[in-house]
Amino acid sequence: MIDAPARMTLRERTESAAVRALLALPASAQRRLAGGAPIRRDGQVLDHEIQLLLRLMEADPAPALPDLTPALARAEILRTARSVAGTPVAMARVQELTVAGAAGPLPARLYVPLERASDEPGPLLVYFHGGGWVVGDRDSHDAPCRTIADRAGVRVLSVDYRLAPEHPFPAPVDDALAAFRDVAARADALGADPKRIAVGGDSAGGHLSTVTALTCARDGGPAPAFQLLIYPVTDLSAKSDSYRLFGEGFFLTEADMDWYAGHFVPAGDERSDPRISPLLAEDLGEVAPAYVVTAGFDPLRDEGEAYAARLREAGVAVTQRRQRGLVHGFVNMVGVGRASSAAVSELSAVLRAKL
Repeated sequence: MIDAPARMTLRERTESAAVRALLALPASAQRRLAGGAPIRRDGQVLDHEIQLLLRLMEADPAPALPDLTPALARAEILRTARSVAGTPVAMARVQELTVAGAAGPLPARLYVPLERASDEPGPLLVYFHGGGWVVGDRDSHDAPCRTIADRAGVRVLSVDYRLAPEHPFPAPVDDALAAFRDVAARADALGADPKRIAVGGDSAGGHLSTVTALTCARDGGPAPAFQLLIYPVTDLSAKSDSYRLFGEGFFLTEADMDWYAGHFVPAGDERSDPRISPLLAEDLGEVAPAYVVTAGFDPLRDEGEAYAARLREAGVAVTQRRQRGLVHGFVNMVGVGRASSAAVSELSAVLRAKL
């Protein structure tokens, strides 16, 4: 059992304090520091806090993601995530445990919010972290999991599925399905109401959630009650127009996505496989209701919204929300500024209502 995330390094603490201080400044001061004129694209205006964050990242001497090995990239992503995580949200309990994976036990972390401190069964979100199936873990996504648990009033179980390139497709997909089925099978032990277990995640974690829900609908057995899909990857077979619009300069780049996909999908694998590109699945009917949230300045924006449209066409109850001024990764930025925090509050409110 743990009460706080792993100890931050001095560099991480310094970076985090500096970012929080800058994003606490008045909006007018932030705009000046961000470079003055607002950034407008595709009828959208980049939020001034995000514009300032991006300028700070540009000044960081860290190498670009495609120039790193997976091991170095994991360390760099963790450092970046901690710099914008903020003060950890208090929980009634945070517990390290394991869940079943496709090839053996997987590390997981259960967050129990203060309002769910009793033993009465309640809603639970099985959360799959983002990171392009290559980077990310329980620590990189500790802040969003705590925040969603607190604001939605649900238990959150964060799962460390196996990562590429050591474990490429289909390992992460198989792990996500196995983990959900294991959680459903022992809901009582996790304090969960078996009828109120949702799946969710950001980016690659959103992809794993969609495929889990699709597979459960197709194969029968326990199925999620709800899907929380945060800027999900839904199509690696083609690049939508949002890649052209936002493929450079807005945190997640086209080159980053090429690097991630190249590690995740082995050479020769067909990217039109719906387990890789769920947007291309023939039948999306009967899957769990979904909330799909996208970021306006994100290469993945259009495919996430296209997936929501396909769900709607299939008769699935779905709500799609575009956070117009934000970028990919905003769920990790919940500890600094106001815009990202407000977006996470909004999706948490939806999760609370649906469960």
